[in-house]
Amino acid sequence: MRHPRETMGWRGTRRAAAPAALAAVVALVLAAPPPAGATPRTAAGTPSGAASAAARQLTPPTPPVPRLPRDFRGKGKWIVRDLDITVPFTWEGRGGDSQMTAGGPQYPIWFTNLIYRDTLYTLTYKWPGLTEHDCSRIPGFGLEDLNEAFEGARFVGPETLRRTPERRVNHWRVGVVLPQLPPGNYPRLPLALGDIYVDEKNPGTFWQVLQFGVQNLYDPELDEWLVMDTFEHRPGTVTLPRRCEPPR
Repeated sequence: MRHPRETMGWRGTRRAAAPAALAAVVALVLAAPPPAGATPRTAAGTPSGAASAAARQLTPPTPPVPRLPRDFRGKGKWIVRDLDITVPFTWEGRGGDSQMTAGGPQYPIWFTNLIYRDTLYTLTYKWPGLTEHDCSRIPGFGLEDLNEAFEGARFVGPETLRRTPERRVNHWRVGVVLPQLPPGNYPRLPLALGDIYVDEKNPGTFWQVLQFGVQNLYDPELDEWLVMDTFEHRPGTVTLPRRCEPPR
């Protein structure tokens, strides 16, 4: 089993989020078997085999999975509903490095997460009830590791985010469940879930993300939202906090 890693944007403890743990479960819809000796037909009299082939041709293909680009910049909000806290949020990428920043010194929540030179950093400056403010450093995690994790995402379906303006998106879900066991009656722990909403025309444009699980340990209800108002595909600014710099 690969070493547990912390996923971009998830805070609280070191979380098990190795890409191998993000196994997608493909939902299969099975038709009921016909009575013995019967030839199943559709209401129009078409043999069911031909109808199934026609239905497959009409079913739209699954869109490409989400993929965070190397260069981007966007602004929005970080929302913690159970604490009734909403703070400004920025998410920027440059040359494969990326940085999330929520809140600031004048807000009740203030943190930053970075993928910087193939290392994941998490630094929480302010959070209600928090007294620890160390910079967490997880080496060996870069942009490609994050996008590899997205490869296991499950497609939920197309949706419309009814905001101003409305956003037509594809909804994806990723999850970490431990232990990794075959189907059946086994004890399992849903460690982390993420609902990702990307633009229907560009899987590299992220409009909304819900994070739920032990990665949100600081929040009493274990869930937090990021909602983007803008997302542009041009280089942003990524700055490693001084507190996260290695000692010289």
